[in-house]
Amino acid sequence: MKLKEKFSELKKRNEGALIAFVTAGDPTPDNTIDIVNSLIEGGIDIIELGLPFSDPIADGVVIQKASERSLRAGMNPDLYFEIAKKIEGIPKVCLTYYNLVLHRGLENFVRDCLKSGIDGLIVPDLPIEEATPLLNACDKYDISLIFLVAPTTTEERLKKILHVSKGFLYVVSLLGVTGARERLSDSVKPLLSRIRKSSSQIPLAVGFGISKPEHIKEVLRAGADGAIVGSAFVRIIEKNLDDKEGMLSELGEFTRELKEATR
Repeated sequence: MKLKEKFSELKKRNEGALIAFVTAGDPTPDNTIDIVNSLIEGGIDIIELGLPFSDPIADGVVIQKASERSLRAGMNPDLYFEIAKKIEGIPKVCLTYYNLVLHRGLENFVRDCLKSGIDGLIVPDLPIEEATPLLNACDKYDISLIFLVAPTTTEERLKKILHVSKGFLYVVSLLGVTGARERLSDSVKPLLSRIRKSSSQIPLAVGFGISKPEHIKEVLRAGADGAIVGSAFVRIIEKNLDDKEGMLSELGEFTRELKEATR
């Protein structure tokens, strides 16, 4: 399923999108499918599957540790695409760093995304000014290249991003790295309003720091179309490394609570 179809289906139901991030291969490659399936059963709408890199600059400590566990367990791009291919039923987005894309070759990487059913690609360390070669590859294979917009993004840069954005826009709710927080930044609502003035078309998903049902309600009320939750899921995985059944059960339960907040 494509991102566009999913957002339009949710809009008809008057629901926000719950987008879950987990690192592929954490704690081991064998566990990833079961983890994602428990999130799907719990009600997530879109999965953002991280392809780990040894120096993840946008990630907080929780996700950095997940990347380390995954890399130690043998995760690599070939295995990542094999795993992604087995996930079915919802739109899939790959989140990774430019070094890995470049190393595989832009066109090869994007083609592998397409072959494994991935519809969107997020590369947090690739600025819009340097994105043209990857954008061209994504256009060729009909993959949405998804950009991040932060409170500090200038109007000029926002225009450039909106001009080429597909899938959804990743709206950064605060400055700094990812991670679950007690309360959300006051900059979310003004940022969403600012983007909406420039584009009414592209879905807006807010991420960084979202970890509770109340956070999701807050961003949807502020005008977002979806919420991205990452560290809060990864923390449950980390807490239950020796208890897979407990992990899957807690992930499913937590997902149901979060999804309820989108309705």
